[in-house]
Amino acid sequence: MRKIMYRKHLLTTSVLALAALLIGCSSAHQYADAQESNQLDVDEPVHIVLAGYGPSTSSFSQGLTLIGNRLEAKFPDQVQVSYVYNILELGYSGASAQMDLVEKDALTMGYVTMSTGIPALEIAALPFLFTDNESVRAAMDGPLGQSAIDSIEANSELKILGFYENGFRHVSNSVRSVRTPSDLTDLKIRVLAIQKETLELLGAAPLVTALPLVYPGLTSGELEGQENPFENVITYRMFESQKFYTKTYHSYMSRPMFVHESTFNSWPIALQTEFQVAVDEAIAVQRALHDQAEIDAEDFIKEYGGEVVDLTAEERQLFVDAVAPIYANARAQYSPKLLALVGL
Repeated sequence: MRKIMYRKHLLTTSVLALAALLIGCSSAHQYADAQESNQLDVDEPVHIVLAGYGPSTSSFSQGLTLIGNRLEAKFPDQVQVSYVYNILELGYSGASAQMDLVEKDALTMGYVTMSTGIPALEIAALPFLFTDNESVRAAMDGPLGQSAIDSIEANSELKILGFYENGFRHVSNSVRSVRTPSDLTDLKIRVLAIQKETLELLGAAPLVTALPLVYPGLTSGELEGQENPFENVITYRMFESQKFYTKTYHSYMSRPMFVHESTFNSWPIALQTEFQVAVDEAIAVQRALHDQAEIDAEDFIKEYGGEVVDLTAEERQLFVDAVAPIYANARAQYSPKLLALVGL
């Protein structure tokens, strides 16, 4: 156990060291800029609360820290930043509570995985659609991401400033090794709603479960497995009850970063501009941290005794073939113009 705890400490310090380097590099000019006159036309300091649903060491929280540091450096004494890194620790039933809290101005900015009901994000999450970070990031930073932004903003009081990367998802369970879809037969796998059909077609028995209930469900055996990026497996302690992991890369998901639109628009233009620049930098840093966190998390899983399967091209194709009906449904459900954004 001491070795595992030490390895977990190394995982955390590795991410933090990379965060310090990236944040330091991106912030070097911020403090120089702060020496200039950067006055906001405000009677009292603007209080900004940045929120999320992970520990302060996660790639997402490190991005929030970068944003806060930049704003306070740019506007000393005029902007005050505080953090609620993990709202789940405050008793909220799910991360989506942030949207309501932001719309009520209880929080300034949050982020959360979104997909269901947002056509562009539903398409982005289609199984085995993307094969690498470069192509999916280009899509989310381009017209597909803009379509998602337009859809969210048209149906809420939120303004989307960009997309954090939740990343590619993998399957794990406590029962047996998975190399073919038949190995998933009847396994009780926790999923997000957007992943339910995929896991059904792969033969599993998927259960849509709120995040706070996943750890106890896995521990009790009510859930036998789950699907997530490896970073999340460590963040939410799922590794404690999982033995078998398969690097399926079966879906990619983003976490939109949002503010209350009218509140944001009421700020001085200089603050709006600086906030957007800070978010853009945070996204770049978070993606780099996430890349490293996935490597470190996989290493930690193996140290903890987990077995990680890398599928061969032939094995992966079995999974791709099994979910083919989803694509027929997608072509009937979504507009040709939207599908064309991802080459469908």
